[in-house]
Amino acid sequence: MFNRQGCTLTREQVEDKAQALLEQMTLKEKVWMLNGNWDPINNFQQHNALYNPTPIETNGCLRLNVSPIAFTDGPRGVVMGHSTCFPVSMARGASFDPALERRVGDVIGKEARAQGANYFGGVCINLLRHPSWGRSQETYGEDPFHIGEMGQALTESVQEHNVIACIKHYAVNNIENSRFWVNVKADERTMREVYLPHFKKSIDSGAASVMGAYNLYEGDQCCESHFLLTEILRDDWGFEGFTISDFVAGVRHTKKAIEAGLDVEMPMPIHYQRNLLKAVEEGNVAEETVNKAVLSVLRTLLVFENTPDKMTYSPELVASEEHTKLALEVAEKSMVLIKNDDDVLPFSKNVKRILVAGELAAKENTGDAGSSKIDAPYVVTPLEGLRNYFGEGVEIVFCDESELEKAATEAAKADCVIIVVGNDQHDEGEYISAPTESEHDFSFGAAMAIGYENMGKTLTNVEMISFGDDGGKVGGDRENLSLKPDQISLIKHIGGINSNTVVALVGGGMIMTKEWDDGVPAILYSWYSGMEGGNALSRILFGDVNPSGKLPFTIPEDQSHLPYFSSIDKDIQYDLYHGYSYLDKHEHRPAYPFGFGLSYTTWEYGEPQVVKQDDHVKVTVTLKNTGNVPGAEVIQVYVGIKQSVVERQKKLLKGFEKVYLEPGQSTSVEVSIDLDELCYFSNEQRKWIFEPGTYCFHVGSSSDERDLQVKELELG
Repeated sequence: MFNRQGCTLTREQVEDKAQALLEQMTLKEKVWMLNGNWDPINNFQQHNALYNPTPIETNGCLRLNVSPIAFTDGPRGVVMGHSTCFPVSMARGASFDPALERRVGDVIGKEARAQGANYFGGVCINLLRHPSWGRSQETYGEDPFHIGEMGQALTESVQEHNVIACIKHYAVNNIENSRFWVNVKADERTMREVYLPHFKKSIDSGAASVMGAYNLYEGDQCCESHFLLTEILRDDWGFEGFTISDFVAGVRHTKKAIEAGLDVEMPMPIHYQRNLLKAVEEGNVAEETVNKAVLSVLRTLLVFENTPDKMTYSPELVASEEHTKLALEVAEKSMVLIKNDDDVLPFSKNVKRILVAGELAAKENTGDAGSSKIDAPYVVTPLEGLRNYFGEGVEIVFCDESELEKAATEAAKADCVIIVVGNDQHDEGEYISAPTESEHDFSFGAAMAIGYENMGKTLTNVEMISFGDDGGKVGGDRENLSLKPDQISLIKHIGGINSNTVVALVGGGMIMTKEWDDGVPAILYSWYSGMEGGNALSRILFGDVNPSGKLPFTIPEDQSHLPYFSSIDKDIQYDLYHGYSYLDKHEHRPAYPFGFGLSYTTWEYGEPQVVKQDDHVKVTVTLKNTGNVPGAEVIQVYVGIKQSVVERQKKLLKGFEKVYLEPGQSTSVEVSIDLDELCYFSNEQRKWIFEPGTYCFHVGSSSDERDLQVKELELG
C-alpha cells in the first residue's frame, strides 16, 4: 500500500511525517485517535435514520491537522444519504465479471467522497460456507478464488478515489444469529486454503484497512486474535494499513485487543479511549503498543491524502443518471437463467395481457434492513418495471398469494405469466433486533450505553437502537432454504396452466427448487436487484438483454448434501469442504451446479490446450457463439491433482473469463493460472508446498462434470 501509485510522498517521507506527528501528540491525543464517535440518537433526531446517514468519524487530531477517518458502510453502494443502490454483492458475484465490479467500485468511490467519506467499509468477502447464512447477500459466493477476484476489483476501484477500502469480516464469519459468541475451530490449512486466500488477494492488491469479525476463532475474539491480526495479517502478508473492530461487539478486552493488533475500535469507545488511556497510565499496556496503532492510521492517511484526486466530487454525482444506468446494467448482467424448457424465454413482445403473481412483485425489496441498507431515491419493483416497459398498450394483471383462484383464471387468459417469489428482509440478512441481555453474557445495549458514557453523553433509550421496522423477525440466518408454503402453493396452483410461465426468484442466496421445479418451464434468479431491478427484469424476460449470469453457489438436490450448520452451537468445526467441493467429495450430483447459467444463444467449446509457461499454466480454448443473438459466456477452469500425498478437493476453480460474442463469432480465450494457486498448505511445516504430479484441468461452463473437458498436465 505504501508504494501506492500516484502518492507524491516516498515511503521514507511517509514514515518521517508519521513519526513527526506521533512525537508531537500527547498520550491522550494518541489514544483518542483510535475510536469512532457514532451517535445514533443524534442521527435519528437530525436525519430520521439511526445508522450512518452521515460519515461515522473518529477523532483525528485537530491540533495537528490530522483528519478523522470518515466511515461509510456498504456493499450495495454508499449507505449514506440517498445513494445509488446496486444489486447485492451475491448478484454481482453471479455476473462473474470483475471488470463490471470495478465500475461499481468507481461509482461507490465517487459517491462516498461526494458525501464526505474517506473510508468504505463495504468490501465483504466472507465465504458462503452454507446457504443458511443470513448475510449471504453481502458476499460474492461460495468459492474463494471467485470471491477473491471480485473483492480485489472492488477494493482497487474504490481506492482510486482516495477512499480507504476496508475488507471484512476477518475471519470465518459465516453464521449470523450466533455471530457475537460462536467459536469457530479450523486447522491452519483449512484457514489458509479456504477461508483466508480471498482476504490475502485484496491485501496484495493494496487494501488499506481490515475489519475484524464478531465471532471467535479458536477461543479468541477475532478482533483480539494475535494469530489473525499480527502473525498472519502483518507478519506473513505484510499488511501496512490499519485494522478496525466490527461494530460495538467486536472488542471485549482493552489490553488483549490492542496487543493483538486491533488499531481502532468502532463505532464508539467502549473498551478503548478512556479505558485504554487508563490501561497505559497504570502500566498495563505499553505506550509503544498504542504508538504502533496510531502510526498505522497516520501512515494510511498520509498516503491517501497525498495522492492527487482524479476529479472533483460534487453532490450532484450521487445517484446521477450515469450511476443509475450502471445499476440497471449490473442488474441485467447479474440475473441467472437456470431453466428454460422449450426456449420459453424470451417472451414475445407482442403480448396483450400479462399476469404478474406474487406479493414480492409489487414490493420495494433491495435486500436486508441491516448495516448495508440503502435509502435509494427510488426503487423500481418488478410490477413497475413491466408497466414502464409496455406503457398503456398491454394489460398487466397482478395477484398475490391469497388470490389463487383469480390467479388461475388470469393465468389461463394471459399471454405470459411471471411469478415473483423469494425472500425479503424478514427472511434473511443481518440479524438486528432490540438489544437485550443474551444467554452468552453479552448485551449489545449495555455496551452501547458504555460507549455513550465514554463519549460524555447519556444513552436514555436503549430500546430504540434497532434497525427493524416492525415487531417481526428481522434478518438472521435462514430457517428455511425453500420458498414459503404460500409461494409454493401459488407456483403449484398456476405454474402448469400457461406454457409461457417463468418463476423469478428474489433473494440474496440459494433457494431450493425441487418441491416445484418440475411444474414450471422457466426459472430466473433475479436477486435483490437494486433500484433499477424491475426495469432489468423486463428487459431480460422480453429479450432486450440476453442473460449471462452464473450461479455463485451450488443448488443441491437435497439439503442433506450440504455441510453441517448451526445457529445455536457454541463451537463449530470447519474443514476443507463446502459447496461444490463437498458434493464432489460425497459424489452428489447438484440440481444446479456452481457456475451454471443458461443463455438465449448457444455456445460451442473447442478442445482446450494446456501448457506450462514459467510460473504459470496457460489454458487456451476456442469459444463460438453458435446461436442467433449476441451473448456472454463465462469460461471456467477448475484444477485437481491425481494421487496427492495429502487429502485434497477433487477440483477447485482457479480461473475464469467472461467473453461477449456476436452471433457466429468465435474467439480464442486464454486463462492464466499461477502455479502458486496449485499449492497446498502444510500444517506440519507451516508453509505452502507445490506438489509435483499429474494435474487435471477441467475447462467448461460450470462445475458439473458433464459441462467440463479435462486435460492432464505433468507439473514438476
